[in-house]
Amino acid sequence: MIVCEVCINEERDIVTARQKAREAAKDMNFGLVDQTRIITAVSELSRNIYEHAGKGRVVIEVISNGSQKGLMFSFIDEGPGIEDIDLVMREGYTTGKGMGLGLPGSKRLMDYLSITSQVLKGTKVVIKKWV
Repeated sequence: MIVCEVCINEERDIVTARQKAREAAKDMNFGLVDQTRIITAVSELSRNIYEHAGKGRVVIEVISNGSQKGLMFSFIDEGPGIEDIDLVMREGYTTGKGMGLGLPGSKRLMDYLSITSQVLKGTKVVIKKWV
């Protein structure tokens, strides 16, 4: 079930994505530590859209796996894409001004992370966290 969708067109949209993630995590009764992990990952990946693709969107969904419930966040853009996904998953690798911790850090914070990307067509990053 889709909770909401946030368009990332301006830097301030990152804050909106973070706020919507916090609301969804609170509604799902995630503990404070997991709420912080989710918010941090959503902030990092939303910033990646803004800095590398210019615009895109974040889709927040409630998911279930039998009796287990969780949240899934999809970060979708039509930017330049990622040529080497293994390389961008290495800590410290960056093509921008950051420290190169966004993608690998988000993977550590969440229960699941996947990336699909095509050069010059865009990227989709999916993260999940189970309650």
